[in-house]
Amino acid sequence: MIRPKKHLGQHFLHDENIARKIIAAIPREPRLVLEIGPGTGVLSKYLLEDDAFDPWFIEVDRESAEYLPAKFPAISQRLIQADFLKYPLASFPGEGRSLEPMTILGNFPYNISSQILFKAVEHRQRVHAIVGMFQKEVAERITKPPGSKSYGILSVIMQAFYDTEYLFTVNESVFIPPPKVKSAVIRFTRNTRKNIGCDETFFFRLVKTAFNQRRKTLHNAIKPLTADIRDEASLPFLRSRAEQLSVDDFILLSREIIERQA
Repeated sequence: MIRPKKHLGQHFLHDENIARKIIAAIPREPRLVLEIGPGTGVLSKYLLEDDAFDPWFIEVDRESAEYLPAKFPAISQRLIQADFLKYPLASFPGEGRSLEPMTILGNFPYNISSQILFKAVEHRQRVHAIVGMFQKEVAERITKPPGSKSYGILSVIMQAFYDTEYLFTVNESVFIPPPKVKSAVIRFTRNTRKNIGCDETFFFRLVKTAFNQRRKTLHNAIKPLTADIRDEASLPFLRSRAEQLSVDDFILLSREIIERQA
């Protein structure tokens, strides 16, 4: 049996204690859990052993997709060989279950971890929780409150729809091969916000535009979005910088701009 090689920027976790801590962090509900990039199965085996979960696995790497069923036969009927970012999550895991809530789990490849989160947000009606390993710097950025220098685009977008928790830091030595940075496990739990009461595409665009020039005040940073508003100076928060605005502030500003453009 050939052990999978490092793939797509992924570093394989080999510490059993860390694996058990991650599994223990998964909410008991919903039962449906989708692990992204199981690799060598260090999380998968504990997921399979816990009767509280209905586990499924998605793996893009061919070597890992061949290794996993050979090592853990119970995975064979629950393994999807596909790219999560391209997989039609709306129909997972099959007919009659497309509306069932789920948790997403993973030691996420660092180079696509943000894309995984953006896809989860798109499917937030189903994705009720996320438990994952991230680069420590990214984990801190996501979970920081307004006013922090680390607070940014992912912070606002994820906190708009999820309660975010920084659970624990993970050292480089628990991976093969060891990454050059520390890692961290964070948990997202769907909050009570059903919608933001305005065009979400514009909201996302506003947040990204504001933080792309975060050293500038919003008056200058979001000029491309407010150029056709006559009373632009009366918009709220224009003297602030992006990192000073809460999620609710960004939502309010989005609504104000949209209303004045109508």
